[in-house]
This record gives sequence, structure tokens and C-alpha cells, in this order.
Amino acid sequence: MEAIMDTIAVISEYTAIPLILLIIGGGIFLTIRLDFFQFRYFPHIIKRTVGGIFRKTEAGEGTVTPFQAVSSALASTVGSANIIGVPVAIAFGGPGAVFWMWLVALIGMATKYSEVVLGITYRIVNKKGDYVGGAMYYMDKGLGWKGFAVMFAAIQVIFVFASTSVQSNSLAVTMKSSFQIPTIVTGIVISGIILLVMLGGIKSIGQFAEKCIPTMVTVYMLAALIVIVANIDAVPHAFFMIFKHAFTPISAMGGFAGAAIAAIIRWGVARGVYSNEAGMGSASIAHSGAKNEHPATQGFWGVFEVFVDTILVCTVTALVILTTDVWTVIDAENAASMTMAGMADVFGQELAGIIVNICLFFFSITTILMIVYFGEKQSEYLFGHKTSLIFRYVYIGAVLFGSTGSLLLVWSLLDVLIALMVVPNMIALISLSGKVREITRDYFTRHYKEASNFDNSNEEKSV
Repeated sequence: MEAIMDTIAVISEYTAIPLILLIIGGGIFLTIRLDFFQFRYFPHIIKRTVGGIFRKTEAGEGTVTPFQAVSSALASTVGSANIIGVPVAIAFGGPGAVFWMWLVALIGMATKYSEVVLGITYRIVNKKGDYVGGAMYYMDKGLGWKGFAVMFAAIQVIFVFASTSVQSNSLAVTMKSSFQIPTIVTGIVISGIILLVMLGGIKSIGQFAEKCIPTMVTVYMLAALIVIVANIDAVPHAFFMIFKHAFTPISAMGGFAGAAIAAIIRWGVARGVYSNEAGMGSASIAHSGAKNEHPATQGFWGVFEVFVDTILVCTVTALVILTTDVWTVIDAENAASMTMAGMADVFGQELAGIIVNICLFFFSITTILMIVYFGEKQSEYLFGHKTSLIFRYVYIGAVLFGSTGSLLLVWSLLDVLIALMVVPNMIALISLSGKVREITRDYFTRHYKEASNFDNSNEEKSV
């Protein structure tokens, strides 16, 4: 097992460079290609997403409402990557890794927007009558790259095994440390819940996510903000460390082993990508079933998704860890317990354990639900609808495996698979950027003025 872990760790190191170049370079290219729209029109994007949550209109064809689609997509991103992935990034890369998570998020808004727009544009109706789409469809139908599409789908089928394992691993570790519940018991409980909800398909997942995600995000954010306010004097220094060590090495201290620049960037980018999934192509699967009046309007939800996941949730997690200094006490192998230890500084061990574990439990459940659904859609593209149902049960088996696996092994394997998915997807996004620009220009030329109540003349310019 040790030899396997070492091999995967080495491969993970080698895949880090192309991952960083494609995610950052590709995101910058798409941001420029779309005229920095995520910054210029951010107020409009928020108005068209958050501002329209309670509107009853559901224009266009689709399987789920836009809010159910984004709740489902957020279910796959807001999870252990926020509560566990952030401390893992800090444990291996130091405070500077947070800066690179932010950078990935800001340019990743254009990337995820592009994925969602293309997912809507090239979606199809399957034999059940559901709208389905994703990166494999825009690679196939948009570019005619059938081989690329098959390769991407095959890699993501494997990725789902690792991702479900990460989620169950994270939850099982915290449940054991907090309540001494055996990891295998946690794995069995999660598997049973996943199976019950999955029987209802994307509509059932959407309804479940619509109820759970907003509530859990609110609870977690409030708890984290209380900790941050209690340590408000340490906040300026936390930001100072984030910016300073984004570009300079950091020495070892306490339980922290130190980090070089390469490690800081690598862990920040990798955890940022896994957190908000911009560049991985998976979000387009969840959004492709949405009812929408224009591909761009659903794409706006992709921008909102990245903002909530990384700029809001990941940042408050990082501040909890940095302002309480738990990252200097707890070693990297036990990074999963950092968030809870940080909250225990204010709430006490017992209450902190309850808060973190309740949030992590529901985040993990909804995340696993979505990534298993993603795996089903990939296998449906490869083998057909009936065969895809078999994979559902195989993935549930991965939950049990992950609950008793090694944290370092699972995360390292995940990084390798992320890189293998990002490469073909980013190439496809860059190749189809002209189509995304055309759709974006169409929206801001024909629909922007009638959809917006803003009077700012700068906003009235089309992309």
C-alpha cells in the first residue's frame, strides 16, 4: 500500500504543472474572450440569480427549475472540499494557498459560465424524457471530437469512485473523532441514504438539494462568522499571511511542516478546482436539465455558484483556521479535524463537533448524490441508460471503501484524476469559446436592457 501511495503522490506532482497552466491560463483566456463580463456585470448576474429565486416564471424547456439545478450543482461543490479541503490546502501549502484558491475562483467564474452555457446549448433529451448534457456532449456535438468525449466520460466514471471516497472519508473521520462512531458504520448509513434518494433521479436530487443546501450553508456560515468575530483582532494578520505567503515560502512551525512556492500554488489551485469544479466540466451536467429562457441566464448561476463556494464559504473556513492558529498545532495527516478544532476555540469541543458534523453530514450526502448522478450520466453516454443504473450501485460501494481509506491516498488520487479531466475539458472550452462569446453577445445585445433595472451607462454597453 505504501508503494502505491508513493507512486500516486509522484504522479500527482507531475500532473500539477499542466493543471495549473490550463486552469489559470485557460481561465484568463476565457475571461478576456468574454470581455471580463464576470466583473463588469456582477451586480446584474446577482440580480438575475439570487434576485430571481422567488420568481414563479420558469421559461423554456427542461427537467428541473433553475434554482433546483443550481442547488444540485452547489450540492456537488459545497461539501467536504470547503470544510476539509481548505484545511488540507493550508496544511500542505500554508496560508498562501488560499490566495490561489481565490484566483482560481475569480477567473473560474468565466470557465464555469462557459461550461454551463455549452451544456445547455448541446444538451439532448434521453429515453426517459429528461434533458441531459455535459462536457462529453459539447465535445461530441459542438466539436465533433467523439474520441475526446469518450475519454473524458471514461475518466469521470473513474473520478466518481475517488470523489465519493473523499466525501465519505472526510465525514467518517470527523464522526469518529467527535463521537467515536466506527468509520464503517458511517459508510453504511451514508450508502443507505444515497440509495433511497437516488431512486427518484435528478428531480428527487434537485428537491432534496433545494431544501438542504441553503439551510446548511446559512448554518455553517453563521457559526464560522461567530468564530471569526470572536477572533477579529487576528483577521488582519490572517490576510497578511495569505497575501505574503502566496509568493514566498513559509517555514515550519509547530505541526506545520513548511511549504515551498510550488507546493503553495499546487495545493491552492488543486483544492480550488476541486472545491468549485470550474474547469472539470461536471457542473454542466447538473445545469443541463434546467428550464431557462436563454443559455446565458443559466450560465449566470455558474458564476454565482463559484462565488458562493470559494469566495464566501472557503474564505470563512480559511479564516476560522488561520485566526485560531490551529493550522500550526495540528499536523497535515490530521488536517480533517482543523475546522472543528477552530470552532471549538469558541463553541467548545462538544458543540463544535455537533455543528461541523451536522453540516458536513448533509454537505457530504448532497455532494455524493450529485457526483453519483454525474457518474451515471457519464456511463449513460458511454454505455446507454440501462447500464448506467448498474454504476449507481458500484459507486455506492465506493462510499464504503472511502470511509475506511487513507486521507492522503484518496486526495492524491483525486488530484491525478482532476488533471486528466481538466485537460480535455479546458481544450474543448477554449476551442468553443467563440460559440460562448456569440451566445453572451446575443444576451447582452437583445435581453440585457429589458432584464436589468440598472441605470449605469457603463453596464448598458454590450459585451
